[in-house]
Amino acid sequence: MTYMFRSHAPAWALLTIMLVLMVGSVWNDAATVDELAHIPSGFGYVTQLDYRLNPEHPPLVKALSALSAEIAVRPHFPTETVHWQEEVNSQWAQGAVFLYGLGNDADRIIFWSRIPLILLTAFFSWLFYQWTRRRFGGVVALLTLALIAFSPTILAHGRLVTTDMGATLGFFIGIASFIAFLERPNWRRVAVAGVLFGIAQLLKFSVVLLIPVYGILLTAWVLSLPNLYRRERLRILLHMAGRAVLIGLIGVVVISSVYAIFVWHYPAQRQARDTQFLLGSHGFRPMVDLDLALIKNPVTRPFAEYLLGFLMVQQRSAGGNTAYFLGEVSAAGSRWYFPVLYVLKEPLPIHLLTAIALALAAAKYRASRRIQKERRGMLRRWIAGHFAEFSAFVFIAVYWAFSVQSPLNIGIRHVLPTFPFLYLLVARQIADAIVRHRKNNPRNLGEWLKDMYQKYIASLARYALVAVLFVWLAAETIFVFPSFLSYYNQLAGGTAQGWRIAVDSNYDWGQDLKRLAQFAQENNIPSLALDYFGGADPSYYFVSTSFVPWQSARGPAHGWFAVSASTRQSAFGEPAPGFSRRPEDSYEWLKDYDPVARAGASIFIYRLP
Repeated sequence: MTYMFRSHAPAWALLTIMLVLMVGSVWNDAATVDELAHIPSGFGYVTQLDYRLNPEHPPLVKALSALSAEIAVRPHFPTETVHWQEEVNSQWAQGAVFLYGLGNDADRIIFWSRIPLILLTAFFSWLFYQWTRRRFGGVVALLTLALIAFSPTILAHGRLVTTDMGATLGFFIGIASFIAFLERPNWRRVAVAGVLFGIAQLLKFSVVLLIPVYGILLTAWVLSLPNLYRRERLRILLHMAGRAVLIGLIGVVVISSVYAIFVWHYPAQRQARDTQFLLGSHGFRPMVDLDLALIKNPVTRPFAEYLLGFLMVQQRSAGGNTAYFLGEVSAAGSRWYFPVLYVLKEPLPIHLLTAIALALAAAKYRASRRIQKERRGMLRRWIAGHFAEFSAFVFIAVYWAFSVQSPLNIGIRHVLPTFPFLYLLVARQIADAIVRHRKNNPRNLGEWLKDMYQKYIASLARYALVAVLFVWLAAETIFVFPSFLSYYNQLAGGTAQGWRIAVDSNYDWGQDLKRLAQFAQENNIPSLALDYFGGADPSYYFVSTSFVPWQSARGPAHGWFAVSASTRQSAFGEPAPGFSRRPEDSYEWLKDYDPVARAGASIFIYRLP
């Protein structure tokens, strides 16, 4: 047992399983909604050095994705289309032409575009394991890695060309490097933290939340320093705050340097025109004016493109997004959205481990209150002795506080960056429970026998319980293969019933279109009406079956009919107060029929009269 936790072999085994699950499950997935925009955008950056597509996301993930596919496939990227030449941010139309309209091999492009994301997910998992191992030891690190490796949500979104795992990596490198800076605030660590802060911002705009996290961590660090007068504490705080500002400035240089590459062939006049159009409805005009002013200066023009993306995200988040949740369709969002989905989309073994961890932590707290006579300053002493854990708490609290207030409810993936830190806190308590025995120096046979009993016999029940929960977790995740994206636990009725809770990237993102085409071919279906939600083109995959685009307003279909779960639930759901839906878009004529089959988990198939 000791060898298992000291050796890296179990970690490599977990990473290998993780890679096999991701690659094996993604090869037959059609392009998801966001991939239709992200893949061509990355090709625009890499092959044209032009940022006119998808400015609402930073470039790093998309550029790595495109570089892989460009090397492996060498597709033709069209710059002669009206979507590229004249329209503003026409990413979806450009993506449809690039992938499906020019004779390019769409499946090879999509597959090779996903490979860097799969490798990034594995790289992050290894980094997090190594960092956890150095901070907390091999047991905590291995348990944390196992929770990451068998998380259906991480497996689902860690293999798609989206920015969610990029954000997870960004928050981690930002927090880890800032803790290292606080522990030793020398110039080398300032530089490293600054560079990593800049890289983190290039992965997803939500990583800007590192700024308030840094502020809280810096203040808590200084307040937890022992034996200091108030004036000395204030002096240290101001000194370190100055260096933290320098970290931010280095980050700005990194951001601008990378953006400078990808706006190299993006004409400044076109950039200004696009910016004016895209921020036309932004509520805070001084920021728009600042962005337009930055474009006029060649030195600040790259950062202006970053600022454009940030303002677009802010603009979209404020406006919300139409979503189905618990039987209701709304654009206003719900504060229960992320908590409910976390409870229903994380496997039950993780929740049971979390409950055990909370009970253990509560017991430790009560014991410490009894032992410590001097309760004043207890929190400060705990923070000083457990700063990495405190940092995880702060990040989770800040991120979730921001997320639950946002009306943008489009998937549990938006809180994915907090998952590894949640797993770490759980693993920390579980590890303490199963290795609580400390080395003794027995002085006689009786003490030696007692020591052996405590070490090997008394611990068996704890080891067995933890082992059962982790085996259950692994089995449940492997059993749902390849439908990781659609996974729901038993509290939601399982994956088969998950569509009742929430859809979109929680359940149906268009990934099962190729499985629908396979179903049609295997069942010799001559013609199929389809209402599809996703990033793929049905006509590209339906060869032997005649495909007829359909929607509710066209009236009842006849014969074989298929509809995506996201479309179906948005039509069937009850409109929330203030949200209106046209009667002809409600699929009233379909409600009397039951589906006869499904493609994957997410496309319902009907046989209509």
